[in-house]
Amino acid sequence: MDEASVGQLRWRCRRGMRELDVLLTRYLDDAYAGAPPLEQRAFRQLLECPDPLIHAYLLGRETPAEGALESLLRRITASASNDQY
Repeated sequence: MDEASVGQLRWRCRRGMRELDVLLTRYLDDAYAGAPPLEQRAFRQLLECPDPLIHAYLLGRETPAEGALESLLRRITASASNDQY
């Protein structure tokens, strides 16, 4: 993936909630490049969602209809719960 594409995704990871910024940017930095194409597509799809919906997904208050998106969200939340901070 070229740096311009990563830069565009990084910009789209900037949300109205700092918590979302951190989680989405961390996934982009740590996992996106090595993720399978289906998961990469799900991530780009997630970035199209409004902040309140992403927040609800990550908190488990809403469940996406698409399986690939649900799998991605599990990966993001599992990564967040494994933080040693």
